[in-house]
Amino acid sequence: MDYLPVFLNLKNKKILVIGGGDVAYRKIQLLIDAGADVFIVSKELCFNLEIFVKKKKIQWIAKKFRPEHILDKFLVIAATNNQDLNIQVYREAEKNNIFINVVDHPDLCSFIFPSIIDRSPIMIAISSGGKAPVLIKQIREKLEAILPLHIGKAAQIAGKWRNKVKQKIYSSIDRRNFWEKLFRSNFLFLANRGNESEAEKYLEDSLYDNYHKTEGRVVLLGAGPGDAELLTLKGLQILQQADVILYDNLVNRKILDISRRDAEKIFVGKKAGNHLIVQEKINNLMVMHANSGKLVVRLKGGDPFIFGRGGEELHFLQKNNILCEIIPGITSAIGASAYFKIPLTHRNVSKGVTFITGHNQEEEETLPWEAISHFNHTLVIYMGKMKAQFIQDILIHYKKDILTPIAVISKATCPDEKIFTGTLSHLAELADKSESPSLLIIGNVIDLYKLFNDS
Repeated sequence: MDYLPVFLNLKNKKILVIGGGDVAYRKIQLLIDAGADVFIVSKELCFNLEIFVKKKKIQWIAKKFRPEHILDKFLVIAATNNQDLNIQVYREAEKNNIFINVVDHPDLCSFIFPSIIDRSPIMIAISSGGKAPVLIKQIREKLEAILPLHIGKAAQIAGKWRNKVKQKIYSSIDRRNFWEKLFRSNFLFLANRGNESEAEKYLEDSLYDNYHKTEGRVVLLGAGPGDAELLTLKGLQILQQADVILYDNLVNRKILDISRRDAEKIFVGKKAGNHLIVQEKINNLMVMHANSGKLVVRLKGGDPFIFGRGGEELHFLQKNNILCEIIPGITSAIGASAYFKIPLTHRNVSKGVTFITGHNQEEEETLPWEAISHFNHTLVIYMGKMKAQFIQDILIHYKKDILTPIAVISKATCPDEKIFTGTLSHLAELADKSESPSLLIIGNVIDLYKLFNDS
């Protein structure tokens, strides 16, 4: 290896930085976070470094570098655009066996700065030895995406309890098994949510109760409208921890590809008129797997609480004493309209939006259609394709203008998405042309579709 990865304790160590620009500022930020005493040599300072000097976070000791500046320093950083000065600093540091980093010049470095993921006290450093910094940036972004923001809390609590665990569990093998089991349990879930006191209580109960049962839990997760990249960051993190995934028909299979590879994936999809598995069975599957100590993800298209039966499932889980978390997703109406540049609300056009479902709407008035027909804002209808004729007829029956602009969007946010636009009098005809899943949008905001997509 070109460089040995090490983590340095810089608390109260004297660090010299030559240079006063933005690059030096970024390095100095890291040094201050690490508790270093920073001394700077530069002809002038950027605004942010001037603030640091005024707040006495750093010391500006000279405007021109002299060799004696480095003599009592732990390490030195040169961040100037003066190549001759950089080489001089490098040689002086090497001569005095002091670590030196010349920014963007790997050949003039005895140490380099890695790309850092900070979940203190958990730290991850990534480096290509200066060969491919853009690639390292992309790798860091991927790792950032899968690491919960509060995972450091779990490490802090574990560190606090290490000695107590040693006193209680003498065998190193048994201790390792204890920690492995704990970090797969609801302890990590509680810590990641920032519930430090509950997480610590969970650890204590696990340690002192020899019969402590590993508890499972269920996460109701919104997968978004279709495009796998619209899955939330928190959703991605939980998918990569899941033991069991119960997924709907509307979930993009690419989302399953980025889940934990050894997770058990169970299809529980339903289509209008074709329920492969009834809701009661889904509820029982969630409880059964959670009771066996597993992390169960109930993966739904869109958002669990927008026509996704999320409330019903949450109620069932709570009745059965199953710990449940909700991770929302981008609902289909938001994703579909945004991808086609249709604002659901717009000043002087629509001051509100109403979401309804067309599923199971029969000729009897299960919704207040008379009131709905007189709304002067946007109407969005989920699962309305099969009932489009009924919806068209009843809105017109209650005097909704037949020239009201409408759009039918199918397979929203996916590569084969389509949009059909027209007026209310053609709603059923356009819905018949669309593929499922499709979304009906009724209102004057549809006029903005052509305006924004023709510009």
